[in-house]
Amino acid sequence: MARPEQQQGLQVLSALDAAKTQWYHFTAIVVAGMGFFTDAYDLFCISLVTKLLGRIYYTDLSQPNPGTLPPGVAAAVNGVAFCGTLTGQLFFGWLGDKLGRKSVYGMTLLLMVICSIGSGLSFAHTPKSVMATLCFFRFWLGFGIGGDYPLSATIMSEYANKKTRGAFIAAVFAMQGFGILAGGIVTLIISAAFRAAFPEPAYQDNAAASTGTEADFVWRIILMLGAVPALLTYYWRMKMPETARYTALVAKNAKQAASDMSKVLQVQMEDETEKLEEMVSRGKNDFGLFSPQFARRHGLHLVGTATTWFLLDIAFYSQNLFQKDIFAAINWIPKAKTMSAMDEVFRISRAQTLIALCGTVPGYWFTVFLIDVVGRFAIQLMGFFMMTVFMLGLAVPYHHWTTPGNQIGFVVMYAFTFFFANFGPNATTFVVPAEIFPARLRSTCHGISAAAGKAGAMIGAFGFLYAAQDPHKPEAGYKPGIGVRNSLFVLAGVNLLGFMFTFLVPEANGKSLEEMSGEAEDNEEMAGAAVQPSQMA
Repeated sequence: MARPEQQQGLQVLSALDAAKTQWYHFTAIVVAGMGFFTDAYDLFCISLVTKLLGRIYYTDLSQPNPGTLPPGVAAAVNGVAFCGTLTGQLFFGWLGDKLGRKSVYGMTLLLMVICSIGSGLSFAHTPKSVMATLCFFRFWLGFGIGGDYPLSATIMSEYANKKTRGAFIAAVFAMQGFGILAGGIVTLIISAAFRAAFPEPAYQDNAAASTGTEADFVWRIILMLGAVPALLTYYWRMKMPETARYTALVAKNAKQAASDMSKVLQVQMEDETEKLEEMVSRGKNDFGLFSPQFARRHGLHLVGTATTWFLLDIAFYSQNLFQKDIFAAINWIPKAKTMSAMDEVFRISRAQTLIALCGTVPGYWFTVFLIDVVGRFAIQLMGFFMMTVFMLGLAVPYHHWTTPGNQIGFVVMYAFTFFFANFGPNATTFVVPAEIFPARLRSTCHGISAAAGKAGAMIGAFGFLYAAQDPHKPEAGYKPGIGVRNSLFVLAGVNLLGFMFTFLVPEANGKSLEEMSGEAEDNEEMAGAAVQPSQMA
């Protein structure tokens, strides 16, 4: 039984699904991806300078552990941006469905530019007020970063063709790897330059942390440089047209959608206003987020995308933010009291850059090249499984790895956990929520899933700091934890849970967005109902 061609879906959406890879695809990847480059730089560079903040602002010998940020302050400085990110993901995700993807896309970049600069200008009279000001700007920086997640993913998914959509969305997210790498390289260069220009002595057990006033410039410069890539891409973001799927399916403006995509695809699109009006008049695909119909169709999908992202980020951000503590625990980096402040920042950034270069960045691009070949589901399952294996491989023989001479083996195993996080759930949890929900709820549902991830990141940021404390050697002012080894066991268990919850997430490989969301099925039913018996063949 055939249906007339005009009763199928909108031509503009079919053209996007079938479009060959063109220059506008790569432009969209770069414009959206530079947001993630900036996001990663801003979120992860803070972990490179927290040791320096302790050396500069917490040198009072009457306090526990002079030269080190107190645990509460360290957790706040590291984790406050995640609180802002979570809030921003929910707010901008919702706003992106209400006002349009493009309409709010520039707001996030401007917020990131202003707050990156503000973070570096956190001047005050006391250490507490400096940290409070820094946390204030880091929160709003995170708020802007949070908006980039649902908007960038949704824009890229709605621009892409269905054959290579996964690779395009993953490529946007893969810019995060370059951002992490750039944070390490920038810190390495700046600390090396200051170390050469202003040599400092190491401080001893019985002396306060020794830093010159020049060291105060280092962390400020590193944080403020995060504004540069965001500022450079603002103009191009403002030039991008609204996505055709939002304009047609949510704003109900078929004429504008055809006009925008005619310019993008460089082909003539016909005005399908009458067809869209017919679809709208017969439409039943207009249920809300909290409706029984959404719960029936997509409830488990949302549970799956949110829980897997939540579990992944507990492990992923624990690993990233506290690499410096793990490297010190296995004696790969010398004890702080044997180094000057600049030496310590230099060694930490060198170690993290090496991990990013060898494990983090390659993992992202393996996903880009293979996600449309083997599928999202298989990559996510494999990633969670291999992360579990390598975490156990670190934890079970932990005392072997911490023996002098074996640290390089630990670092190699540790790099593999990053590789399989990025060639695995860190990429797929970002891709899938942008593909499986209806257009009018796509940005909101991605924001909810991403916010669940940041809730996991906060557990990683706040929880791991305390959990990793040595239970047998609690220092003054620190509560004893379960130790690094037991923390690795916990993270292995978290990854195993992520493996199991992956079975709630559907495979979107090779299908159009409307097929995955059910919108195509509804439109076919409407078209079928509209066909008279005399029209059927």
